[in-house]
Amino acid sequence: MSDVILEMNHITKIFPGVKALDDVTFKVKRGEVHALCGENGAGKSTLMNVLSGNYPYGTYSGDIIYNGEVCKFSDIKSSETKGIVIIHQELALSPYLSIAENIFMGNEQLKMPKVIDWNKTRSRAQEMLKRVGLENEDVNAPINSLGVGKQQLIEIAKALSKKVELLILDEPTASLNDEESEHLLQIIDELRNQGITCIIISHKLNEINKIADAITVIRDGKTIETLIKGQDDISEERIIKGMVGRELTNRYPPRENCAIGETVLEVKDWNVYHPEDPNRHFIKNLSINVKAGEVVGLAGLMGAGRTEFAMSLFGREWGQKISGSVKIHGKEVTIKNVKDAVDAGLAYTSEDRKNYGLVLIDDIKHNMTMAAMRNYFSKNGVINENEEIVQSEEYRSRINVKASSINQCVGNLSGGNQQKVVLAKWMLTQPEVLILDEPTRGIDVNAKYEIYCVINELAKSGKGVIVISSEMPEIIGTCDRVYVINDGEIAGELQKADINQINIMKCIMQHNNKKGA
Repeated sequence: MSDVILEMNHITKIFPGVKALDDVTFKVKRGEVHALCGENGAGKSTLMNVLSGNYPYGTYSGDIIYNGEVCKFSDIKSSETKGIVIIHQELALSPYLSIAENIFMGNEQLKMPKVIDWNKTRSRAQEMLKRVGLENEDVNAPINSLGVGKQQLIEIAKALSKKVELLILDEPTASLNDEESEHLLQIIDELRNQGITCIIISHKLNEINKIADAITVIRDGKTIETLIKGQDDISEERIIKGMVGRELTNRYPPRENCAIGETVLEVKDWNVYHPEDPNRHFIKNLSINVKAGEVVGLAGLMGAGRTEFAMSLFGREWGQKISGSVKIHGKEVTIKNVKDAVDAGLAYTSEDRKNYGLVLIDDIKHNMTMAAMRNYFSKNGVINENEEIVQSEEYRSRINVKASSINQCVGNLSGGNQQKVVLAKWMLTQPEVLILDEPTRGIDVNAKYEIYCVINELAKSGKGVIVISSEMPEIIGTCDRVYVINDGEIAGELQKADINQINIMKCIMQHNNKKGA
């Protein structure tokens, strides 16, 4: 049997007005973990959608050779019968079905035509869970009772139930914390040991460096190079150079000539109870302040309460029995809903841009202007379309949204450009304070740099910026001051000179010890 399990030769894929893949050639050895790296929009996911049959034969040119056979997949089902399974960044799980039902969705275990064998379904589901380290989970539990990390492993269990030979993982750790990411990488390593070939798309270059046997870099729809572990330099700096075509010496642009002024936002004694349990005190007497021109970080472990605090502050979108005071420029404001929050000068970009930040079937223009429509683009219920076009064009250019026009559908943009549209949407509301929740999740290093430049621009213009991030280097590289949150409380406050990973973790550990005393 050949060493090579997959060859993709001269693959070209054209969308209206865009050549997404341009004569791409890609080769994967049997039993290896092969990483695909590139900027958002480089063509990585498009190439994998071609391989999996999501873009069927006839919609692209070139050849797919799998196990020595030329394949012409008409849909995902036809590629799965050959042992090729793709796990997309947006998990394809039904939240109200059980773990067992999700594992065998579309691959039902039947005892006769159209009759499911539930005993077999549950017992085989338990076998699959054991293979991904979830043997203690109840196969009858609904998927929505699990965290994102476990849901990602359920997707892998689902793939294993289909007798997978080649597993494609698109940004598998984008929504996971460090511990969950480490566990997932261990599972991928175990799959490699079992002879399963993996293709992984990720922007987390430290993880790629750790797990991949080979790395193929794609730029602007073309194959640039393949780096082999043990033969080539596969440092993060080297991979970035291949991705962007140049050295990226500083991942965090310096913020120069940015004076920090008076306090813009002051939140005192903020208390929030869990939306499903009125007795569960989730955010406890939390107080923070943000000054004009200042970037303030909210650091902490997953589940610490950072996102919940931000959402409860922004129009009481999370929680119940919310109490505490909010002052903007020293004046106390009452915020009962999102409209009040926007009118008061607050803006919030969700960590889930696809579900809560954008209307994916609408165009860039409407997505940019929708939040500011009432206050800035309409009068007496009549929309000023000319102003809408002028402003959205200005912001498209200002924050470098790569698109053919403002009329392009947002769902067709890369993740980094979608994130820029979300930023523009809230910048157009002219906020005094902008809360950015995981602003660079799932986007490449160059797009991250551009978003950091936008953050700097907001600070220079005198806005207050709050950054919530699970990436410690991002907090350290972008923030002037950091609040460390643990178990819904402020565990510590760090000034610029003291912001580092050790001090952040020290605050968390000291807070845990204090609570346990």
